[in-house]
This record gives sequence, structure tokens and C-alpha cells, in this order.
Amino acid sequence: MRKKTAILQTLFTLVLVILASTATSHTPSSSSSPSSSPLSSDWLPARATYYAAADPRDSVGGACGYGDLVKAGYGMATVGLSEILFERGQICGACFELRCVDDLRWCIPGTSIIVTATNFCAPNYGFTPDGGGHCNPPNKHFVLPIEAFEKIAIWKAGNMPVQYRRIRCRKEGGIRFTIGGSGIFISVLISNVAGAGDILAVKIKGSTTGWLSMGRNWGQNWHINADLRNQPLSFEVTCSDGLTVTSYSVAPKNWNFGQSFEGKQFET
Repeated sequence: MRKKTAILQTLFTLVLVILASTATSHTPSSSSSPSSSPLSSDWLPARATYYAAADPRDSVGGACGYGDLVKAGYGMATVGLSEILFERGQICGACFELRCVDDLRWCIPGTSIIVTATNFCAPNYGFTPDGGGHCNPPNKHFVLPIEAFEKIAIWKAGNMPVQYRRIRCRKEGGIRFTIGGSGIFISVLISNVAGAGDILAVKIKGSTTGWLSMGRNWGQNWHINADLRNQPLSFEVTCSDGLTVTSYSVAPKNWNFGQSFEGKQFET
């Protein structure tokens, strides 16, 4: 009787193990889908100031290297980030939604703006974070063109409390690749990136090479030392959410330095 009971218990245990393994085999693996950690629906506290339209940052394009922001397609929907948010340039191209809070005198109720990170607000250690060093660590600070600032607050507000969140970027057209450099030194500015917006890795491929990893030069300028002249160029772009877009033969065989080409785009 004891043997029979033990056998039944063993069989019951085996059945449970089989059922558990079957259920596990039908559960999607978390690694099969890309990480969405950079994007969040949670609103976080920060502060924002603005700069005047005559500021030279309008035409220079700032620390991300986009050049003339209007010609690059970003217009005035741009923002400079304090050191704690800038992430040494990797954040370039990411999109944020901002809204004014906590000040009924200056906030425009029910409004928000969507801006792309294109610049860096450097810390000023001659001031304390609370005494004029708006972009000093640990402050989370956004510096907006006055055209963008005035969509959420009255300009007299100055240094305003805001809330922000990372959102997916929506862009018109494909990813743009602007090729610079000389000889075997190739520098590629990558702009107009939808989805997560900020780029984690880039690869380039000629018709006579395999995929070659590029290094980040600064902002969203990527470089490589390779002789890729007289061959079509393909690009593989991976954003911070793990998604990758591959654009084959974006630049034709007779490409030249200084030219821009449009590739595929991330789905939004």
C-alpha cells in the first residue's frame, strides 16, 4: 500500500512538472521584445528657462552637431539639456513633452510642447545649483527657444517649474545621413530619427565590405577610418530602445563628401 501511494505521488509530481514546462514553453520571452526603458508615461519634475530668438544657438545647432536647426528640420521645437540629462550627447535626438505646473500666474493651462534634444546647457560652477547655476548637477533643467517656451508659459515667468516625460519621436520622411570627412576618414551626421530618437550604435557597409561599427565622435556625428569610396553605402542604426533600422544602398556609388541621403525610418 505504501509503495502504491509513493508511486501515485511520483506520477502526480511528474504531471505537475510536465504541465509547468508546457506553460513555460508557450510564454513569450521578455528578451524577444526590445526594451522600452528610455520612454515613460510618468511626469517628472524639472525647471525650464528660455533664450531669445537672436541667440546664436539658433544657427549654430549646438552640442549635438545638427547644424542649422531650421534647415535640419527641427525648427524651434528644440531644447538644450542640463548635464544630468544630456548623458554626454547620447540623448541627442530624443523627444520630450513638457508642461508648465505650479504657477497659475504664468502657466498657460492645458498646454504642453514636444521638443527634440539638440543642445547642451553647460553647468556654471560659479553659482550654486539653487543660486543661478540652473544647469548645475543635480538640476534637471530645460533651455527652450522663446517661441517654444511661450506655448506653455508667459515669458515673464523666467525660471519656471515644469514637468517632463520621454516620448516617441514622430518625424516626416526618413533618417538623414550627411556624409563628411576626407579620404578614408568618414564622418556621418545622423538626423531626423523617429522612435526613441537617440542613437546607441551605428554600422556602415560598402559593396566590398561587411558591416563595420562606427564610433561616436560627438553628439550624433559618427565616424570611421575606412576606404569606402566608389561604392554604395548602407547603414544600420540602433536606438536606445534596442530597435534597429537597416537602410541598404542609401548613398550611390558616386557619393561625395558634403552630400545628404535619406534612408528608412523607425515606425511610430
